[in-house]
Amino acid sequence: MESSFKTQPLLLLLLLFTFSSFAESNQFCNAGIEYGESSCGVSSSSSKILIKGGTVVNAHREEVADVYVKDGIIVAVKPNIKVGDDVTVLDATGKFVMPGGIDPHTHLAFEFMGTETIDDFFSGQAAALAGGTTMHIDFVIPVSGSLTAGFEAYEKKAKKSCMDYGFHMAITKWDEVVSKEVEIMVRDKGINSFKFFLAYKGALMINDELLLEGFKKCKSLGALAMVHAENGDAVYEGQKRMIELGIFGPEGHALSRPSLLEAEATARAIRLAGFVNTPLYVVHVMSIDAMEEIATARKKGQRVIGEPVVSGLALDESGVWDPDFVTAAKFVMSPPIRASGHDKALQAALSTGILQLVGTDHCSFNSTQKALGIDDFRNIPNGVNGIEERMHVVWDIMVESGQISVTDYVRITSTECARIFNIYPRKGAILPGSDADIIIFNPNSSFEITAKSHHSRSDTNVYEGRRGKGKVEVTIAGGRIVWENDELKVVPGSGKYVEMPPFTYLFNGIDKGDAEYLSSHRAPVKRFKSTD
Repeated sequence: MESSFKTQPLLLLLLLFTFSSFAESNQFCNAGIEYGESSCGVSSSSSKILIKGGTVVNAHREEVADVYVKDGIIVAVKPNIKVGDDVTVLDATGKFVMPGGIDPHTHLAFEFMGTETIDDFFSGQAAALAGGTTMHIDFVIPVSGSLTAGFEAYEKKAKKSCMDYGFHMAITKWDEVVSKEVEIMVRDKGINSFKFFLAYKGALMINDELLLEGFKKCKSLGALAMVHAENGDAVYEGQKRMIELGIFGPEGHALSRPSLLEAEATARAIRLAGFVNTPLYVVHVMSIDAMEEIATARKKGQRVIGEPVVSGLALDESGVWDPDFVTAAKFVMSPPIRASGHDKALQAALSTGILQLVGTDHCSFNSTQKALGIDDFRNIPNGVNGIEERMHVVWDIMVESGQISVTDYVRITSTECARIFNIYPRKGAILPGSDADIIIFNPNSSFEITAKSHHSRSDTNVYEGRRGKGKVEVTIAGGRIVWENDELKVVPGSGKYVEMPPFTYLFNGIDKGDAEYLSSHRAPVKRFKSTD
């Protein structure tokens, strides 16, 4: 991919007639093409909602209680709340009442590899709400290296938002201007996390010198450093090797970037973060190899957060070997989905706390876009869906299997993200004063995933045909009922930008570590010059 980003316009025109562009049925707003209240529907619920009789689940406890919501805020959580006639009452008896999911890793309206992700800040968010996720954090990509220009571009993209969102910021170059912009982003723009790509040579990749400068700056501002951990130079070499071997299909993508390259970059980033003494967040941990590097660092007391994504937890690499190109290409993402066995190991690491929260890396392209690489896997846009499927798939593989508790489920899908990015308990909790981002979850209901009924604009789904137990029946976002009876009622522009302050809990005690480091030097040594 790194070696070629050129589009193929003639091929694309032919493929437009060959492949369908959108899922066929049960789409809303003409697959999200139109944005208007008349075509999308508006929630008619009152500003007051009472959720009665459910089991309220927070990361720290569960209790049978009612939840009273007024003007977008949770007012009370206690048994037997009495209300007047002007309140919408929802019966949650026998069901769980949980904080809405928070997806820490998405790419909406992302311009990448000669195209743009099929889901924007409306269709992607609408899909999220249908799946029980009520907030996401997207990655702002700089424009020609400029953080300010990138932020302004994403502000415009997000104007059609129908749920709350925050921003991470990518760093693609380093100089005095960028250094000052980082300060502005933290101080004035509500961004407390910055991502460094160790992959995508010739496009987004940065070197170790830049990484160290970025780590130091993040530490000084109390911002969290994040890494996409793959060795980009070695991946480039692996890609050349595949082409020389005559391997041009989607399987070449997986073969060109083996897990040892993910492990090397993860280990390098961890060691450099340790050298600077700053917390580190490793995005989309896809392999046993990378996970073990995180486990080793955490065992030594280093502050490293590991984020698996749903595709890595639920799928294996068999998809990219499918003889049908459209099927195989839809599974292409970076780092790749690994061989069978990595998924179970990542699940175990999540259940034991080695990994802390679940994202999606939702970066969805339709079959026509994926076909840009029909003759060369390096041109297949990297990314899979997941923003709508995450809550259901994680419940099915982690809770239904008995690997984690219901409270753990809330922690890994919502609360821990809110804590890491410093917005708890406004988000990630069912508590008085918290935002009314709530789901009603029926553990006895079932779900089926298919591109024919999902709410993404894509015509494919990597979880196609998957069935499981446990379903989000109601989603409340900002105090509005936006998903009920399998119907979406979403309003473009109703989502709010959530500023995330610096110095999250991961920075607690960092200064003491610095002091210990300095005191351990026993230097400089006082020496006497010899005299003749």
